[in-house]
Formats: sequence, C-alpha cells, structure tokens
Amino acid sequence: MDSKVSNGLSPTVSFSFDEVEKLNQDDDCETTCLPMTSMATEKDADTNGNTGINGTSNGKHGSIDFSSINCQMDSTDNDDAEEVTLMYSQHDRLSMKDFHSEVRAAQDIESFAKQATLMLDMTETSMEAIFVKLLKKMLNGREGTDDIVKEAKSTLFTQDSVHKLSKTIQSTSVTEGGGMDYDQSWICALCSLPCLQRRYVGIARLKHAANMGTNIQEIHFVILILSPTKEKGTKNALETGRTFSTIFADIDYRQQLLDVKTEEEFYQVLLAIRKDLRYIHRIPSRARLRSTTSIDEPDNFPNWYFGRGLRSDIQRRLPYYWSDFKDGFVGHKTLQKMMAATIFLYFACILPSIAFGVLNDKNTKGAIDVQKVIFAQMFGGIVFALFGGQPLIVLLTTAPLTLYIKVIYNICEDLDLNFFAMYACVGLWNAFFLFIYSVVDASLLIKWSTRSTEEIFSLFISVAFSVDAFKDLAHNFDLYYNTDNCMVLNDTQEYIHSHVADYVYCSREVSLLYVILMFGTLWVGVLLYNTTKSPLLDASKRELLTDYALPVSVLFMSFIGSYVFRDIKVESLPYHDSNIFVIAPLETLPVGAWFGAMGLGFCLSLLFFMDQNISSAMVNNPANKLKKGSAYHLDLFVVALLNALLSIVGLPWVHAALPHSPLHVKALADVEERVDQGHVYNIIVRVRETRVTSLFSHILIGLSLFMIPNPLEYIPKPVLYGLFLYVAYTALDGNQLFERMKLLITEQAAYPPNHYVRRVPQRKMHTFTFFQLIQLIILCSFGFAPYPYLKMVFPILILILLPIRHKLLPKIIEPKFIAALDRSH
Repeated sequence: MDSKVSNGLSPTVSFSFDEVEKLNQDDDCETTCLPMTSMATEKDADTNGNTGINGTSNGKHGSIDFSSINCQMDSTDNDDAEEVTLMYSQHDRLSMKDFHSEVRAAQDIESFAKQATLMLDMTETSMEAIFVKLLKKMLNGREGTDDIVKEAKSTLFTQDSVHKLSKTIQSTSVTEGGGMDYDQSWICALCSLPCLQRRYVGIARLKHAANMGTNIQEIHFVILILSPTKEKGTKNALETGRTFSTIFADIDYRQQLLDVKTEEEFYQVLLAIRKDLRYIHRIPSRARLRSTTSIDEPDNFPNWYFGRGLRSDIQRRLPYYWSDFKDGFVGHKTLQKMMAATIFLYFACILPSIAFGVLNDKNTKGAIDVQKVIFAQMFGGIVFALFGGQPLIVLLTTAPLTLYIKVIYNICEDLDLNFFAMYACVGLWNAFFLFIYSVVDASLLIKWSTRSTEEIFSLFISVAFSVDAFKDLAHNFDLYYNTDNCMVLNDTQEYIHSHVADYVYCSREVSLLYVILMFGTLWVGVLLYNTTKSPLLDASKRELLTDYALPVSVLFMSFIGSYVFRDIKVESLPYHDSNIFVIAPLETLPVGAWFGAMGLGFCLSLLFFMDQNISSAMVNNPANKLKKGSAYHLDLFVVALLNALLSIVGLPWVHAALPHSPLHVKALADVEERVDQGHVYNIIVRVRETRVTSLFSHILIGLSLFMIPNPLEYIPKPVLYGLFLYVAYTALDGNQLFERMKLLITEQAAYPPNHYVRRVPQRKMHTFTFFQLIQLIILCSFGFAPYPYLKMVFPILILILLPIRHKLLPKIIEPKFIAALDRSH
C-alpha cells in the first residue's frame, strides 16, 4: 500500500504468535512472517534435555508449543545457578495506514488529537520510567490505577531478566545496496488489558535523545497504545498503533512534531498531518512517483523538440519562485539557519575569491586581479540567485579556471595577441557551446554519472584545495626559511643575510607563523564542525557552533595573526588600483585567432558542462530530500549567458563549484542522528530550498569591495589557505570513496556496518576502490602537471570516467556488486 512516505519506510512489528496468526487470516492486513528465533544455547538444551520448542516454520504459518515460550529454567541443586530464559521473537511487515480509504485512520487521529495524553520534554532515560509516568497520566487517578499500571507493565515487558518490550511497531528503511536500517528515533508499544473499557493513547517526547537499547539508541518519541482485550478488529491496539506509526514513520512529520513548543501546537500539527495524508493518499502511486522525478529521462520524451528540457525546467521551477524567498524566513529555526548559511557562504566564497584573485594577478601580471574576481563573484552569485533554476548551487571561479586563464595569457604573449580580446573570444565560444548543450538537453547525459564518478571528482577537488595550500606553504618556506642566503649564528641565534653588504634579517618566524595560522584555522574549524558529535552543551548550542565553524575559525585566527603576532609581517592581500571593467577589443583579433579560440572554448565548455552538472547532481542527490525539483538545463543556460557577459568586460568566469554547493545544502539542512552497531551517522530530514542565502551572501561580497585594502588586508594569507584545508576536509564527510580508502588500512573487526560491507565480498570491494583510486591518480597527474598546456585535456579526462564506469568495470566486477557499491545515492 502506498503512502506519502517517500524514503522506503515500512513498519516492522514484533508481537505474539497468537496475534500473528490472527493477522495472517485477515485479508485486510498484508503481513510477511520471518523465521522465528529462540535464545537458548546448545549447552542449555543439553543440560535440560528438551528446550520445550516443538514446531516447524513453513513460510507464513508455523506451530509451536506455547507452554515453552519464555520458559524459566531454574536449577534447584545450585542456589547460584543463572536463570536461563528462552526468548521468542518474530518480525512481520505491516502496511502503512491509508488515510484516504481506511476511514478509521482519520477518525482515530481526530478523536485522539484532543484525548491523547501528551508529555513534552521528558527527562527520563529509562523506558519503564517513561511508561509509568505516561500510564498514571493516561489513567488520571481512576480507581485501581496502581493495579492497572502493574498489569500494564507485566504486559508491556517480557517477564524475565532480559526485560524487553513485548509488542512494538518500529519503521525500517532499505539502505543503499539493500540493507535494512531501523528508524531509532521513535517506537510504538502496544498493550491490551482485560480491565479496560476503552482505548488510550499516550505520546512522550523526550527533551534529549536517549539510548534505550538495541535498535532504539536515539529515541525521541515513545507512543503507548492501550486497548481492551476484547475490541473490534479495526480498533484494537495493533490497528491504532498502525495509525500513529504511519505518521511517525514519516521523517518530515516527525520533524514538525519535534519542533512544536506547546501541547496545543502538537495537537494542531496532528490534525494538519491527518488532512495532508488524506489528500496525499488520494493521488495514485504512479503519479506520486512521477512527481518526485528530478530529471527527465529520455523515455519521457516520446516527442522531443528543440529546447524541451529547458522549457520543462522553467515550468517545474517557476511555481516555486515566490516560495524560494519565503522559505528563507518562515519555519522553525529557519532564521537561525538562514543567517548561519549566509555567513558561511560569505566566508566560503570571499576567501577563495581573494586567493584565486592573488593567483590570477600573478599569472596575468595584474590584468585580472583580486577586485575583478570579487566583483565577478558578487555579480555572478546575485544573477544566479535571482534567475538560476536550483538556487542551492554556488557559483565560484575555481583553480582549473585560473589555470585556463594562465594558458590563454601565455598564448597571447607568445603570439602577441591582445589578452582581453582573446579571453573574451574564448569565453564567447564557451558560452555558445553551453547554450547548445542546454537547448539540446545534453544534461540528460548526467544520468550516466553515477555516485562513483561524482565522488572521484569531488575527492579530486578536495585534493586540489589541499595541494594549493601546501604549495603555498612550501613556497613560503623556500622564501623565508630554507633560503641558501640565510645562516644561523649559534652564539647569538640571530638570522642574518650572508652578504653583509645587503644586510637584512632572515624571517624564519614568518614561516613558523604561517604554519600556526594555516593549521590553526583548520583545527579550530574542524573542532567546531564536529561539536555535534560531542556530549558537551545541548543539541541546539552544538548545532549553532557547527553552523558558524568557518567564520569563527577565520576571524579567530585572523585576530591571532594580525594582532597577537603583529610584530611579524605575514603576507597579506596584494592591492593595486585598476579599472574593473575592460571592454574587449575583439576587432583586433585575426581570423586565425577566432578559430583557435573556438578550440579552446570547446575544451572549456566540457569543463563547464561536467563541473556544472556534477555539482547539480550532488545538490539534487535524493538523500538531500529536496522537494522543488531540479533544473539542469535552465542552470546551464543561465551560466552560459552569465559567462558571455563576464567575458566581454574582462571579468573571470564562474560555474557551479564543489564542494561549496553540497556544503550549502548541509548548512540549510536539519539532520537526524542514527546509530548502528555503535557507528553514528546523520541523515538529512529536510532542506530549506531558498534563494535568500545566496542572494544576501553575494550582496555582502559586493560590499566587501569597499573593504579593499582595509580591513580585508588583516586576513593573513595563511588563513585563506587554512580555509582551503577546512573546505577540503568537510567535503570528505559522506564520501564513500574516502570511507572505503580508510578500510584498506582498518582492522576488519572495526569495519562499519555499511551496506557495501554487508553485501559485497571484501576483495571485490577493495578492487572497486582500487580502480577508483587509479582514475583519481590519473586526474591528479594531469590536473597538477607542471605543463600548463597538458591541463587542456583535463575536461576530456573527466568525460572518459563515464565509459570506464559503464563499459570496463562490469567486465571485472559482477554487476550486482557494482550496484551495491555504486547505487545512485
């Protein structure tokens, strides 16, 4: 049965065999019984002769001697003998309640919305204490309350040393590769008592997530259902539990109930959810599935025509245009998230812009400097925030673009061409090809870009950021620490120049401070970024520190470098006054240069195409749970027009950037922690899809033009490269290629319970990782080659990754293992 839940949640129930048999005979309830398990060792069975279990499991039905279940085996000969208990467990699949066709579902929510017992922000940390408080409040002092509580406890828990809940409903989901994952944030306990005359529902919301045992290690909600033993089939404890479990199994609804402040708000949200589910369940399942499609497949284009994908993107995104602004201000914690994401984007964009501006200034001898890079960043960001299809994508000038500009400048010097004219010509050809790609729906090719391709490229970008940082560190050491012209006078520990005539002090302290500032920025940022994994403070304060990790680390280390160590002169922002706009004199180019520029523009368009679409695919990753749809073709079209304009006025190009775009998504996301066999991981609950953060952050970047040279010169250069290391590190979070690389040097007993560890033989898993590493090394060898012209083939190498994945790898590793390792998010 279909439901609104789109993440594959299907409740799993554990209850007595009597009730299973009743459900199996009920045509209205779809169940699948799994084999039973009993907790008794061979030694126990041998010692006692017969465990008492006489039965068989034959698929859906089985027989069993109930006198032996939960049997206590005591030794009368030895007072110290351990009590041995047999535990019988059975798991069955329950279908979600259909709020459209099943009348009782909507009626139950409406009646219990006011009658249900609700306890918010409970501080108890044991299930028994929670149930006792709930029961007493639910019964509300009726006669015999203590006896009923005692009887309910005996029914809710197994009466043995294990003390587990007897009947529960809990949702599960299929993880990547087909594994099963329990939703450990809620549980519904069922209890039927002969002394009751009507049903009771109690809901407890814990103030802090608590560990209640196996498969409930991050519990936020406890739902308790009490019903009379003799109750109508549609109103018994199981059916009532199904109703409420359908709501709590949905991660969006659960987040809404987690955010409310008062009991009245809680009840109102329940009623709103009931109305929402009744509407959702009216929609046929296939129509619901189509509505979640993120990019049009070729099969959906029986009558293709020129620009159809572009038109489809506009039709998909235009109805959400107003909400793209509203969603930046409305909602629980939205203002906090919006402000944090805006500040994060500001620092994450302005500092690389400064760093790449310095590099461009050096490569082009001042033709493209820091001011121009910052202005291009501001202009491109605002234009894309207003007119782009997917506003969560972040545009940035990148290291490959900087190298491309250097190649064009070298060509112009060799052939005596006007740099701005040649630069504009290459940019216009690039824009022309991007325009063609957007209107012929070339972005449909991105469906061949699987997770492995995206993660290879993402890891390459992280490596590139790290290499840039360490290259500048090495250059600083060569300049101030390892120079041959410096020597140490052991008597005075004074650094002097070996040529006395040109007597100057050597500055090894500059290099030491460089190390402190660069790695200090990384350390402070990572420390704050990981506070969500710390037990210190409460969850809201830890989340706040994580949101502001980047700006706090940059400002703190800039203060250390510019004030605490102000006597040491570290490198700062280079500045020289120049015109921001230079209209390209295209008429000065000979005809041959136009054709040469076409070849350069085509290679550049491939780089834009892959960078833009891979970044878009990672933003539109289904795990991010975006609701408004993608806009691959529209985004590419806007980027083409934007870069055509930037080329004409001599400003650096911009395109979608990694890892900034996925990090922007994370900054606007609410996450939920899951625990599996001691390993903690996060899943995204919802993301605020808004244009506000990108718009505001780039307005701030534009205002930063008035802060050149002061106060931006107080941000030392090593802090900029410390930011590079921070961005590279945080981009590794969730990268499965990096996780599998770590498994190569990890003890097997410490392997996490990931889907690929469970489903793929270890040798096949490492073989797949090895091939990815080879592709990464090839990318790095061309991307970091000392020969600028060799970098021209880099975009083609990225395209070659696709046929390697789809044609070569399936001949080496079985497709079923590749599917588990490389499932599309």
